Amino acid sequence: MSKPGQMVLVALRKMIASGELAAGERLMEIPTAERFGVSRMPVRMAFVTLEQEGLLVRHGGRGYQVRSVSADDIAGAVEVRGVLEGLAARQSAERGLSEQAQAALRECLVQGDALFDKGYVTEEDLEAFHDLNMRFHQVIVESSANPAIAEALARNDHRPFASVSALAIDREDMAREYRRFNFAHMQHHSVFDALVSRQGARAEAIMREHANATLRYAEVFGAISHGERVKVISRGE
Repeated sequence: MSKPGQMVLVALRKMIASGELAAGERLMEIPTAERFGVSRMPVRMAFVTLEQEGLLVRHGGRGYQVRSVSADDIAGAVEVRGVLEGLAARQSAERGLSEQAQAALRECLVQGDALFDKGYVTEEDLEAFHDLNMRFHQVIVESSANPAIAEALARNDHRPFASVSALAIDREDMAREYRRFNFAHMQHHSVFDALVSRQGARAEAIMREHANATLRYAEVFGAISHGERVKVISRGE
């Protein structure tokens, strides 16, 4: 996707997650292109991607409509992701990590330590965590050598906010967000230890629990229903 397309995609995803674009709101190509100062093609590509992600639905052949998303929708998809990633971790541990995979995971841990060791996080820190978190998860899935897991995860990613490619944060309580994401990072350390120790059951259990961190999205949508606002970091793949 082009740079303008990525810009529109990320912006719209943020607006949907924060509630700025409410469920049922219509989106048309021309007004959206004018809003972001781009041509219609990047907007069209962004709409198609958001439809694939389960955030937009076509509306009468003309334009799109923001899909209604419930906390239960998100929780169910996150649980499925936890099961799949847990299976990937168990199979990776049983097979044994390659030296290359171990090095990639260690690099993610070192980078994460640098973000959290200072005792607080900024929004920029959490953007960096987003990137290393995606790499960490990807390495584990690839190390399972089970393409069915990656295929199932790709399908599940079409559920709203089921993917690890987006982070929702509450900018009004960054101290809480530090605790939440630091805990998730500590889980990375724990699962890495289980993987290199070839403890498959332990690695699986940690990854399944680790998925619960994404259940913050359920809280986000609960907050939206009560008229609160949140800041969402959502990065394009």
